[in-house]
Amino acid sequence: MTQHEPAGVPSIRADRLTRRFGAFTAVENLSFDIRPGVLVAFLGPNGAGKSTTMRMLTGFLSPSSGSAQILGRDVTTDRVEAARHLGYLPENGPLYPDMTPLGLLRFLGAMRGMSASAIRERTDVVVDQCRLADVAGRSIGKLSKGYRQRVGMAAALLHDPSVLILDEPTAGLDPNQVEQMRQLLGGLAQTRTILLSTHILSEVRALAGRVLLIHRGRLVHDGTAGSLGRDEREMERRFAELTRSSAAA
Repeated sequence: MTQHEPAGVPSIRADRLTRRFGAFTAVENLSFDIRPGVLVAFLGPNGAGKSTTMRMLTGFLSPSSGSAQILGRDVTTDRVEAARHLGYLPENGPLYPDMTPLGLLRFLGAMRGMSASAIRERTDVVVDQCRLADVAGRSIGKLSKGYRQRVGMAAALLHDPSVLILDEPTAGLDPNQVEQMRQLLGGLAQTRTILLSTHILSEVRALAGRVLLIHRGRLVHDGTAGSLGRDEREMERRFAELTRSSAAA
């Protein structure tokens, strides 16, 4: 069971988020709310600002201006409390290659202040959820890309967060691994709020209840997955139209 969510409070809130790197503005005045219990696809071309936005939403990167909240907790000023409710899977997230998946999960649980019994219980759950039993005792550095991605997902789920922010969770996976990850995400979406960055429009149609599309750091579309089109071809065409018109504006 996930942790209690305050009634009426958005799971994720971005309020005029802006991030500049010198003279370059990666994200500009970005605002949206995500209510509990929905999987939201976060789309945009390469360089649109998706990963920068996710890093600000999780507190790993401070905004130049604006704010981000997880269940009403500001991720900059109340980061520890926000992190209790948040699981984050960065794209190509760092793992300790000399550790085993079991060793990593136990280490992370201890770092989070979880009790020994909670670590044992949650480790068993996430190893099963992420299908890691066959490699739980092997060095992470010797695992395939697909298994390393599953280890990262298990780490994000370990403390049973009610909000998940996942940056390209299927990147680099083979078709079988992609399908397994989709099944996992579909199950998780039944009880959690998920913000999922992806380039794969079939994932959007299969999983998402809502789509946020950004380009050049600005929100250019917010609607249901169907609002982009009835099939992948229409979605691709609409995606191109939105990003072209934004670029020309």
